[in-house]
Amino acid sequence: MTTTVSTEAGGRTVRKDATGASARDPRRRTGRIRRVGLPYLLLLPALVLELLVHLVPMVIGIVMSFKELTQFFIRDWGAAPWSGVDNYKVSVDFDAPVGEALLHSFLVTVAFTLLSVGLCWLIGTAAAICMQDTFRGRGLLRALFLVPYALPVYAAVITWVFMFQHDNGLVNHVLHDQLHLTDKPSFWLIGDNSFYALLTVSVWKGWPFAFLIVMAGLQNIPGELYEAAALDGAGVWQQIRRITLPSLRPVNQVLVLVLFLWTFNDFNTPYVLFGKAAPEAADLISVHIYQASFVTWNFGTGSAMSVLLLLFLLFVTGVYLAATSRGRRTADA
Repeated sequence: MTTTVSTEAGGRTVRKDATGASARDPRRRTGRIRRVGLPYLLLLPALVLELLVHLVPMVIGIVMSFKELTQFFIRDWGAAPWSGVDNYKVSVDFDAPVGEALLHSFLVTVAFTLLSVGLCWLIGTAAAICMQDTFRGRGLLRALFLVPYALPVYAAVITWVFMFQHDNGLVNHVLHDQLHLTDKPSFWLIGDNSFYALLTVSVWKGWPFAFLIVMAGLQNIPGELYEAAALDGAGVWQQIRRITLPSLRPVNQVLVLVLFLWTFNDFNTPYVLFGKAAPEAADLISVHIYQASFVTWNFGTGSAMSVLLLLFLLFVTGVYLAATSRGRRTADA
């Protein structure tokens, strides 16, 4: 390679090779690498902390699930003896009391999640469609619809606890004293009615999120589609069925998955509503695992239940994503 030396104005000497590239190119490349890599370098501390916050507790929980960790080893949980897969065997032995209680909690959680997600999506979608038309007070109604979602969970659920009181609660006052729909005031926080109380609070708290997401998705649907459909004689229901719902399919796929994961893992709502000991009819699996870990002090079994719950949610998420992706490819074809 030949190198030439040239003198620029001002007496500065620049070395160039046969291709005319400056000898300062390595320095320029280094500066370019720094400029490109700087954003990733700045994100690295947050990324490491995020991985530590999620990954380290997950690994510790998995290790604990293979140990006979009880209250006698709380101070030094690493000294707890290994139990192998015994904790998992106890959890999935549905003929034994522990496994039978876990299966019951799982079935209650599945029923609760399906009903809550379905109602949240239905109410949120209906409200978002109704809010599309311009009318007086629409902005105020939109803001009021988002109040349950904006309220802190504990403040909102505690308010419902007072409303569900047997003697002086607002729910019994309306249903029994004013509307006379019940023969006597009902117990909403114990017994079979606890499931409906929990479902009511969950739907009331969750449907504004569905409303917000669907309302954002509706902004991407061109208004010309509705105008053309109206000219062709399509009614409101036909427009919703043929235009709105198909156009919202990608949004609904993500929305349903997020609502499912949030509702299935919900701990704050049943814990604040019922306390440490949830009624049998409202024994969600999140509270059940809490009781198995922090009430009976059997952290090994509780960790095994948590790992099983994680595997179940990963399996459902994978199947759901595969099914929706296949359906999307079929629709595009």
